[in-house]
Amino acid sequence: MKVLVPVKRVLDYNVKPRVKADGTGVDLANVKMSMNPFDEIAVEEAIRLKEGKNGGGVTEIVVVSIGEQKAQETIRTALAMGADRGILVTSDEKVEPLGVAKILAKIVEEEQPSLVILGKQAIDDDNNQTGQMLAGLLGWGQGTFASKVELAADSVTVTREVDGGLETDRFTLPAIVTTDLRLNEPRYASLPNIMKAKSKPLATKTAADYGVDVTPRIKTLKVVEPAKRSAGVKVADVDELVMKLQAMGIAK
Repeated sequence: MKVLVPVKRVLDYNVKPRVKADGTGVDLANVKMSMNPFDEIAVEEAIRLKEGKNGGGVTEIVVVSIGEQKAQETIRTALAMGADRGILVTSDEKVEPLGVAKILAKIVEEEQPSLVILGKQAIDDDNNQTGQMLAGLLGWGQGTFASKVELAADSVTVTREVDGGLETDRFTLPAIVTTDLRLNEPRYASLPNIMKAKSKPLATKTAADYGVDVTPRIKTLKVVEPAKRSAGVKVADVDELVMKLQAMGIAK
């Protein structure tokens, strides 16, 4: 059984984003980039399935990244964690979720995986769209926001985090699963595995190779930082607090 894991190169979650002076976007010059945390969880889950979770059955893990040439570093990280080979699809344009889903659909047609596992969203744009769009294009079942995954020979059971608690669904393979934070804790790649990852296969393609038009359909008009919170006010007693709340129209 083959598992496909799409990953994205994003601004490291420990780095505070800075808006460009002209307000056209987030400044990514000379800042640390890393694998999207939700995608890292997806890679870890695929590796655990290959290592024998739920009885095994996974024989190969293929990692895909779509973006600039530097995204190969993100793929190498996944390979060092335990994935088998990678595919980098380069694009000069920023690829929007629909374009990513269309490219992934073409790769799925080529690779014929039984399962596609990806993060529920990327922490840069927070769109939460790619997994759902890919499932729609392929006509596959989808289990989103997965906090538990159990793989069988011909199906996958996903426990989902929903507003009312947990929901458990079973999908016939092939299927799409998007990962949530509580699914697992990703491992650190060991130095020997980092060295081995350098020799693992990594194919480079372009969006044009798959016949997908990635011309942006959305134009970002302006990006601004969140407004700074004003300082709090101390009150002497409850009566003064109630008076201030009444003045603000919060209390009667």
